[in-house]
Amino acid sequence: MHPAIINVTPEENYILYIEFANGEYGWLDMKPFLGYGVFQRIKNQNVFQQIRIKFDTIEWDCGVDLDPEYVYEKCMKSEPA
Repeated sequence: MHPAIINVTPEENYILYIEFANGEYGWLDMKPFLGYGVFQRIKNQNVFQQIRIKFDTIEWDCGVDLDPEYVYEKCMKSEPA
């Protein structure tokens, strides 16, 4: 089971800062995905910035979303201080 995402902030260079309900936080680099399938929709920096939390994961206004378990597993996490 994965913790819910409680905050997401788009940063420079297609990096997402993500906070989880269990107190962990981390960064997810989206650059490797931008050339493939639906992820090409978020290649425009203005579109990339339009990210939000929906249920327990994240999605963009253009309809692209990520599996919450994938986000948690792939996020470079840091433990709470």
